[in-house]
Amino acid sequence: MRRRNTGGPMLDLPLETPRLILRDFTARDFEAVHAYSSREEVTRFLVWGPNTTLQSKQTIRAYLDDQKESPRHNFDLAIVRKGEGRRGAGQRLIGGVGLKLVDWENRTAEIGYVLHPDYWGEGYALEAAQIVAHAGFADLGLQRIIATCDQRNKASARVMEKLGMRREGVFSGSKYIQGEWSDEFLYAVLACDFGL
Repeated sequence: MRRRNTGGPMLDLPLETPRLILRDFTARDFEAVHAYSSREEVTRFLVWGPNTTLQSKQTIRAYLDDQKESPRHNFDLAIVRKGEGRRGAGQRLIGGVGLKLVDWENRTAEIGYVLHPDYWGEGYALEAAQIVAHAGFADLGLQRIIATCDQRNKASARVMEKLGMRREGVFSGSKYIQGEWSDEFLYAVLACDFGL
């Protein structure tokens, strides 16, 4: 029987995969976050960015503020590639993955992810999304996880589909993205799809 979290939402962090560690952001992560959030190719299909230095600092501050909330509703996590050698030498922050509780009463959250372009096409976004979705269902007792993407963002749509999400709809002209109105795809996956 699937465990249902009836108290406040909590994830047992950090989360770990064979190649990645997912942990809370820290103030020391500013440079790594700014390295991807300030790039046009990264934010092309997003409602934010490219970030200025100030905007990246504000983003980190918002992550730190969310970590103090009780109960917590936003789990923005750093994607850190595991290093080799002693004591994690060579570990590198390569992006972020987030799980935002959008409807706690109905156990629904939204997932999102962003990676530095040096790490695109290597399966890191899917690996991070899989462990976060599993933790959302297993640890938080979620019933449903949703995600949206600009219809032109084929790479993000592929990650959602590989995660087992189904496209449930298209929102026409719903988001103002980088100076133009864009159509969005809505995807969703249920706990039972993860065997939970």
